[in-house]
Amino acid sequence: MKREEIDAKVKEFLVSEFEIEESLIKPEARLREDIGIDSLDFVDIIVIVDRTFGFRIVPEELKTVVTLKDFCDYIERKTN
Repeated sequence: MKREEIDAKVKEFLVSEFEIEESLIKPEARLREDIGIDSLDFVDIIVIVDRTFGFRIVPEELKTVVTLKDFCDYIERKTN
């Protein structure tokens, strides 16, 4: 899957499922501090990623994921 597709799908579900303002969705945005994703939201994200990208997130692998770019990089590695 191309990076542009990954970025677009992530942005789409953040806006539609979590009602995040599009202006907050930037590569450098920190998931917790800037976007407001909490631990309960991550449970939903695991399900959405499985449905959207076809793989299950391993929570331990997300320990180094801080920004939206980190998260999209993770998805890109898992889908390619």
